[in-house]
This record gives sequence, C-alpha cells and structure tokens, in this order.
Amino acid sequence: MDAQARGALGQAAREHERFLWGLCYRMTGVAADADDLVQEVYARALATPPERLDTLRPWLTRVAVNLARDHLRRRRREGYIGPWLPSPVETGDEEVPPSAEARLPDGGSTEGRYELLESVSFAFLLALEALSPKQRAVLLLRDVFDYSVLEVAEALHMSEANVKVVHHRARAAMAAYDQSRCVPTRDLQARTRAALEAFLGAMMSGDVAAAEALLTSDARALSDGGGKVRAALVPVVGAQRVVLVVRRLMEMRGPPVAWEARMLNGLPAFVAVYPPAKDPLMALHTVIRVDVDANGRIHALHSVLEERKLAGVRMPVPD
Repeated sequence: MDAQARGALGQAAREHERFLWGLCYRMTGVAADADDLVQEVYARALATPPERLDTLRPWLTRVAVNLARDHLRRRRREGYIGPWLPSPVETGDEEVPPSAEARLPDGGSTEGRYELLESVSFAFLLALEALSPKQRAVLLLRDVFDYSVLEVAEALHMSEANVKVVHHRARAAMAAYDQSRCVPTRDLQARTRAALEAFLGAMMSGDVAAAEALLTSDARALSDGGGKVRAALVPVVGAQRVVLVVRRLMEMRGPPVAWEARMLNGLPAFVAVYPPAKDPLMALHTVIRVDVDANGRIHALHSVLEERKLAGVRMPVPD
C-alpha cells in the first residue's frame, strides 16, 4: 500500500474512532484497555486493510470485537485479585456525553434498547460480566448500537440464526438487571449526589449512626485495588460492616489533599487525591461512587483505587 492509500485509509478509519472506543470500552469495562484495543485495530487496518473502504466499518467492528473478546477471555483465564469494578470515565453533565456516545457517519444516533448513557453505568457494565464474550458483543451491537441481525451477522461472521440464539441467551442473562435498570435520569443523579454527599459528610464528621442510616441493611461495598494497592479482597456486606471498613480506611489514609465531585459514568462520584503514605501500598487516588434505591438509600458503594483503572479520570490538583 502506497503512502496516499495509507493516508486515505487512516483518515477513513479515524472517522469511526468514537464508535470503536465506545464499543471497546463497553466490551472490556476499562478505559485504558479500550485505548489499547483501538490502537491495535488501527495497526491491523494498516497492516492488512480491507479490500474496499465501503466495507471499512464492518471490518473495523469485527476486528475490534475479536480483539476485545480475546482480551476478556485472557482476563478471565488469568483471574483478578479482589473484586473487579469497571474503570470510571467522565461523562460530564450532558444528556448524552461525547466521550461515551457513538455516532453514525451521518450524525445519527446509534442508541438502541439501552440508552447510551445507561450502557456505561457501573450497574450495566457489571451486569455484562455475567455474559460470555460472544454474548456481550452481540448484545452490545444489537441493544446498544442498534445493529440489525443481518448487520451483526456480517460484522461478526456469524449466521443470522446464530446471532438470534446468542442474543436471546444474552438477554436472558441480563434479566436481573432489566428488572431494576440504571437509567441516569436527572432525578437519579440528584438522589445519588445527595446520598453520596450525606454519607461522606457523616463519615468525615464521625457520625457513624447517620452514615449507617443512609445505607440499606444489605448494602455492599466493593473495593478494586487490582492486587496493587490495599483494598478489601472480598465484598463487605451489611450497613454496620460497610461503615466500619470505610471508617478504618479513612483513618489509615487521613484526609485527602484535593477532592472534587464529578459526573462519572452518568452519575455523581467523589474523586480524591491523598498524600503519599508510609505504606507504599496505600492508594494515592480514589474514586468513590454509590448506587441508590428508589428511596435514596445506598445499596452499593464502590471504591476504585488501582491507578490504571483511573486513567480516564482527571485528578483534582491540590491548592
């Protein structure tokens, strides 16, 4: 391929970058992995390009999905130390943020059964973990990016009948999520922000009773340190135990030197920077987020501590 052809191919491929990144992020749940996979897709496009540019998008989709499926299989085969959480990404205060959305070349939306912002929520990404890599790919293409059965079949080199079977099984695996979907409406964002601020305020002031009252009795806390920083290696269940563990961690870390409330994955979250500790395994950065029920009580508390998982978040700068 001559330089002119390579330039034309590169330019055409870049037009699909947002879509490819959004697909890879939803496939893997990790922003840094999505960055790496998109670059690998482009490298393969230049090394062994499709015969025609009018088939470029399906070709790029197939390569991206295959790479992401291989990555998921490898991750599951190698195992993970402690609870696995998605990596947070900034979505801002827009209804459909550019960082999470994928648009068609004509500017139309690709939104399907699940709203685009919903499909980057922690609840949705965690629900996807119950799916096989193939089910995950089919469900995302059909129900998030609104591909037809034929388009999915062509993109993934599957028969239409096989696509339908895999899609049916994927939807069945998402049944529990579908009963209480996490659609980041303005109301849910407001309830989440109020609960998060009240909980952190109670913890910082030492008001244990107030903190416990903000949690459901079966609240679960998950901490993702990836085995690289100190974190709970198992889920912590129950309001009293959650408050106890959070209180101990806050005492060990001390107060942050900088913190901000941000809109991450469609919902408010707390981003904090801590001073270096004597213990080198103590995290320097953290994202804390919550999921709330209809009454505004916290039923899930997530702490993302591993640095690579935080690559998609701007850290606040100490004064």
